[in-house]
Amino acid sequence: MKTKVLSEELKSQKFQERLNEIYVDTGVLGYQTERYQRAIKKFEELYGEQEVELYSAPGRSEVGGNHTDHQHGEVLAASINLDAIAVVNKTSENTIRLLSDGYPMITVDLDDLEIRKDEEGTSAGLIRGMAYGLKKNGHKIGGFQAFVTSDVLNGAGMSSSAAFEVLVGTILSGLYNDMGVSPVEIAQVAQFSENVYFGKPCGLMDQMACSVGGLIHIDFADPGNPVVEKVDVDFSAYNHSLCITDTKGSHADLTDDYALIPQEMKKVAQFFGKEFLREVKPQEFYKNIAKIREGCGDRPVLRALHFFEEEKRVEQEAAALQAGDFQGFLNNVQASGSSSFKFLQNIYSNKDVQNQSVSIGLAVSESILPGHGVSRVHGGGFAGTIQAFVADDFVGAYRETLDGVYGEGSCHVLKVRPFGGIKVII
Repeated sequence: MKTKVLSEELKSQKFQERLNEIYVDTGVLGYQTERYQRAIKKFEELYGEQEVELYSAPGRSEVGGNHTDHQHGEVLAASINLDAIAVVNKTSENTIRLLSDGYPMITVDLDDLEIRKDEEGTSAGLIRGMAYGLKKNGHKIGGFQAFVTSDVLNGAGMSSSAAFEVLVGTILSGLYNDMGVSPVEIAQVAQFSENVYFGKPCGLMDQMACSVGGLIHIDFADPGNPVVEKVDVDFSAYNHSLCITDTKGSHADLTDDYALIPQEMKKVAQFFGKEFLREVKPQEFYKNIAKIREGCGDRPVLRALHFFEEEKRVEQEAAALQAGDFQGFLNNVQASGSSSFKFLQNIYSNKDVQNQSVSIGLAVSESILPGHGVSRVHGGGFAGTIQAFVADDFVGAYRETLDGVYGEGSCHVLKVRPFGGIKVII
């Protein structure tokens, strides 16, 4: 559809039903309509009036399974109604030209898909890696020009990089493969791109949640063939909302803290001659705690204990939601948060005990939420975000309190969206 026609049809509210399907909140439809119109206008300024398509890929929220995926464990994750969107025009040139709002133009020559050292840590590296991975898997790739804008919070544990990777993969699937590349494969290629081309080791949870969409239970026992199960639940039917609060803690100098979690978990696995904790039988772990303490130290034992118990909680959370036992689900969310604080110990760095932004958010939440909801650390920990499931009639008070601690706009009230990477207008 031509850009001007598409913009006029958005303005006339022709696509309101579709946007409501995607964003699951009638309160944001005006904002989203204007957002898409602004994106189309920016595309026209960059490339002129063209035939275009619209694509979207969401951010994600980890609901259960804190630091389990890198040990081939189980997770419960959800796509959320914050996303990256792209206005895209297919071109005959074998080149991708993409400008993300606020950043310089990126140009990637698809005739040269070799890894580039100078592209580590860049969006260009992610694009090149996605194109290489899809081509290697036998899919068609080709040129396009795009304008991208995102409201996925960068650095707040919602996986803005995974959303971007999935967006690029979905565009190539739509333009050149009739949307025939499966969401699971796009997620796997995205992980490859981030690991190899971007240079960041990561599990598969972020990409899978962004690509598949909805609330999903993922078992990573075989990471090459993860078992993905949709969990059908409407949180609004239980009169609860998902709240994510940015605690404004600095991620600087936390690399070692993050890296030590998988390292120490693997240290316990290696005690049993295994590479990952998932390969260790829980009963063998509990039977040998005294020897593991001697050989590995106490914190690896505590972190391994968190892993084994968190595995059970993920299954219990999924089962509770499928059975309609929302209180059972909330109980497990609360237990997960407690375990992360006490045993996983990813709430603050013991190198800097005076900076405990996540601890403060959890303490405040725990003091005001009894009878109204539960909270826990969200994502990697140490800094970043906390998560809460809050009764709808208490959301206003909760948001006001957390915004009072961290600043206005810190607490975000979100919805679980039913779609992963998609073509918006079909």
